[in-house]
Amino acid sequence: MNRIIPLILAVALFMENMDSTVIATSLPAIAVDIHTSPIALKLALTAYLVSLAIFIPISGWMADRFGAKNVFRAAIGVFIVGSVCCAISNSLPAFVVSRFLQGIGGAMMTPVGRLVLVRATPKSELVAAMSWLTVPALVGPLVGPPIGGFITTYFTWHWIFLINVPIGLIGIWLATRFLPQTDSMETPPLDFVGFVLSGLAASGVVFGLSVVSLPYLPPAIGFITVAVGLLSGVLYLLHARRAKSPLLALELFRNQVFRSSVLGGSLFRIGIGAVPFLLPLMFQIGFGLTPFQSGMITFVSAIGAIGMKFVTALIFRLAGFRRVLIWGSLIAAASIAIYGLFTPETPYALMLAILLVGGFIRSMFFTGVNALSYAEVSAEDTSKATPITAVFQQLSIALGVALAGGILEVSTSIHGGPLMLSDFHIAFFIVAAVSSAASISFMRLAPDAGNAVSGHGRLTTPKTLEPLGTAGK
Repeated sequence: MNRIIPLILAVALFMENMDSTVIATSLPAIAVDIHTSPIALKLALTAYLVSLAIFIPISGWMADRFGAKNVFRAAIGVFIVGSVCCAISNSLPAFVVSRFLQGIGGAMMTPVGRLVLVRATPKSELVAAMSWLTVPALVGPLVGPPIGGFITTYFTWHWIFLINVPIGLIGIWLATRFLPQTDSMETPPLDFVGFVLSGLAASGVVFGLSVVSLPYLPPAIGFITVAVGLLSGVLYLLHARRAKSPLLALELFRNQVFRSSVLGGSLFRIGIGAVPFLLPLMFQIGFGLTPFQSGMITFVSAIGAIGMKFVTALIFRLAGFRRVLIWGSLIAAASIAIYGLFTPETPYALMLAILLVGGFIRSMFFTGVNALSYAEVSAEDTSKATPITAVFQQLSIALGVALAGGILEVSTSIHGGPLMLSDFHIAFFIVAAVSSAASISFMRLAPDAGNAVSGHGRLTTPKTLEPLGTAGK
């Protein structure tokens, strides 16, 4: 396997992961400086995810039309510009708009990078390739919290976004120098109606759920926006049935393996989207720690994630996708629930050990889900599968942030006081329960699902790859 390509593409994931963890760690300090509350500021986190949900659907079409290499480099450039705008923001609206601009770049970086990797990698090596793609990217969460906490505590939060400038420039140079040139392809006209409807559906639901739990805007706006989003989703489903080349190829969901990987992974990511929002806030508001101290604790989960990447392929080869994903989702959800038992009296060594194991299990789960999404998708359909998986991933993370903020808001309104440690405990228990529901989706998989990718049972029961839409039924 050519490891140069996934390592270069991982620059985009590095920036995105470090950026999100830096912001989560620095959220209280940013809120104070721009005169808002940490709960209201989660609108900025949601704006980024909403932007991803809107523009990811056209990433496959853009890569085919203009060349994946060109789109990848341009996306990094947009992300850099958005980062600079975040650094100079001095109000909540400005910060939200800047994060939305960053999301436009992120919407093209990661999906297009994953598309390049899938097309260049044999399916039998896909689990290992996904691991190599993610290892450097996980350095972002590793260095993001301590660096973000250190800068926020001893300097000013504005500088945390400027880190993306040199990283992004290096990524553009590496992509220009080493990635193979990809020619544009014959593509059908852009499904503009589908683009508008899918964008309204995703942004309406995520933004609406966030607004409902925000003190920044009237709840009625949130309910109206959610209704518009749901209506747009229904209209898109009707449109996709009639369109000759719909933007999102929903017929891929006829495949049981693809459907389980997308829906099961989305349920689990709701909890994962909530954790980076809840954990730093709990350490800083509930425990009274500084952003730097909080970051030095939370970064340990990234160490566990990196460690797992070197044994993930072996685990899936020995146990298979179905068994690993069922138990992995349950154990990982349990690790989230344990966070709800943390108190200032909990030994730091014990918290670090639990965070380490949690990162270890979640890393294995995500590598498996990402690889399983392409296990029984034909090569010509990879550009259709990539935006769908990416949209559901980002949408579920956004829902996780909205759910976490909503739980905290409801909890504080019940006891009529400021945020308390018990509010965070309740939130962790609820999001863990939602994440554990992912196991139900994987229970529906056949025992040999994805064996062509994992290699499980290859020596005893070789199995040829079945056509799309027939396997896993």
